[in-house]
Amino acid sequence: MDTLPTTQEKTVSHAFDYNGFPAERSKTGGWTSASMILGGEIAERLATLGITVNLVTYLTGTMHLGNADSANIVTNFVGTSFMLCLFGGFLGDTYVGRYLNIAVFAAVQASGVALLTISTIIPSLSPPKCMEHTPCVQANTKQLMVLFAALYVTALGTGGLKSSVPGFGSDQFDATDKQEKKQMMKFLNWFYFFANIGSLMAVTVLVYIQDHQGRDWGYGICVCAIVLALVVFLCGTRKYRYKKPVGSPLTQIAVVFAAAWRKRNLLLPSDSAELFTEDDNILHEPPRIKQRLPHSKQFRFLDKAAIKDFESVGGIMKINKWYLSTLTDVEEVKLVLRMLPIWASTVVFWTVQVQMMTLSVSQATTMDRRIGKSFQIPAASMTSFLIGTILLTIPFYDHFISPVAKRVLKNPQGLTPLQHTGVGLVLSILSMVAAALIEKKRLTFVQSHGLVNDRTGNNMLSVFWLVPQFCIVGSGEAFMYMGLLDFFLRECPDGMKTMSMGLFLSSRSLGFFFSSLLVSTVNKITSPNKPWIANNLNQGRLYNYYWLLAILSAINLLIYLACAKWYVYKDKKVSEEGVED
Repeated sequence: MDTLPTTQEKTVSHAFDYNGFPAERSKTGGWTSASMILGGEIAERLATLGITVNLVTYLTGTMHLGNADSANIVTNFVGTSFMLCLFGGFLGDTYVGRYLNIAVFAAVQASGVALLTISTIIPSLSPPKCMEHTPCVQANTKQLMVLFAALYVTALGTGGLKSSVPGFGSDQFDATDKQEKKQMMKFLNWFYFFANIGSLMAVTVLVYIQDHQGRDWGYGICVCAIVLALVVFLCGTRKYRYKKPVGSPLTQIAVVFAAAWRKRNLLLPSDSAELFTEDDNILHEPPRIKQRLPHSKQFRFLDKAAIKDFESVGGIMKINKWYLSTLTDVEEVKLVLRMLPIWASTVVFWTVQVQMMTLSVSQATTMDRRIGKSFQIPAASMTSFLIGTILLTIPFYDHFISPVAKRVLKNPQGLTPLQHTGVGLVLSILSMVAAALIEKKRLTFVQSHGLVNDRTGNNMLSVFWLVPQFCIVGSGEAFMYMGLLDFFLRECPDGMKTMSMGLFLSSRSLGFFFSSLLVSTVNKITSPNKPWIANNLNQGRLYNYYWLLAILSAINLLIYLACAKWYVYKDKKVSEEGVED
């Protein structure tokens, strides 16, 4: 006789429905729910990139700011968006949950883009157009304040969305079920694919609308897309699977450091077996199931957090979690600290990548962008070559490079995460070398034809000369993205998986901020003579800036190689120590 399915089989462990009851497997989650979440990512990419890639031309052409100032405004905006992912992830994991995070921050992002749209419609919020015989008037303080308010409200919404959408989408699948785990992996692949589709639509269709129909139309479409995605998302409320906030891993890191500091004057025991572990089973709360990590001798000052120095009251152990941590918690924090050098050595790559959305777009405005007699490519649409290369590199790696790497390196997964990342760093150097050579050729052409003061670009070098630098950076980003994300997901402790996306995105954020600092410094040093990044690029020496980035990238690669050689993968360390889960 067939047995009835158990409650465990009919419901999903650790997941709840809209009413707070255990989520029924047949009525919640799955592809139906996940697809309603994907729309939020498409809208976020469409809006964010639709604003970012064409923002430098808006700042120079409409707000009449210089190239260096415009590039810095763009990089600060995007850098803040990525940095706020840490805040959004902390809020969602610790307090409100991913569902509410998405709903609230989508509304915040829509508000920011709506304000940006209004600023392009009201004439008083932008300076007058340049007249033929009079100098251009830069945007005043009021106009810039409205612009910055719109951008940073948008950045806040973007940070909350980016940190929550992939996690909430994967929550719709049960990782303990073999079939659903396969579906979850497919969802993550589709998530990255749809994210790039949204990016491609932004740099082609949306940019074309902005340039030919007006910014108000382009930004208005972004608002409609976000609102529509939010409505679709809310329609699935009763179908979703929810997981209760379990606390941020940032808290665990803070707890370990606080406990180690409070016991800094105590002596460490000679035997690590005397330190506090889960086996003592005296925690004030139920112990969490974690992978046991071998005790390491690095960062030994953190071991003091696990020294058994507590009070005994009536035979009951009284423990303050801010005073005592388990050895596993300490080793997890150590593991994160060991990963930080790898993370830090990828920041320069994103500094190179951001040039494709700022200075390379400014280059494109000075070049011949005509196809035929009537059609002219929007300058910002050149980034479509970058995104298109990303979409092509991933399947090319899977079908051609990976099989060869498996045979040559005798590694079942092909390139390791650190090798993936290293390839991306090498490609970033090559992209800046190509960019410097192409910019030198462009300036030689301009000077030889007496076009130094001509900004129309119609009689200048073809814009397609810029394609190599966009494609090389795009291929490098594909390798960097696959390698670095795989590195964080694999190496981050099990209890800190949600922090991996925040760390990954924060490295991009720092790369954007470093770009702003570098542009400002270079402009300040070179301005008294002949500025490298001039308001009129035909009168500057941008190729020198690209050479500087190539040199910095080469130095960074050497540092990365040293860090990668020093690093030992978690699974290898565990197997060497003979520690089991």
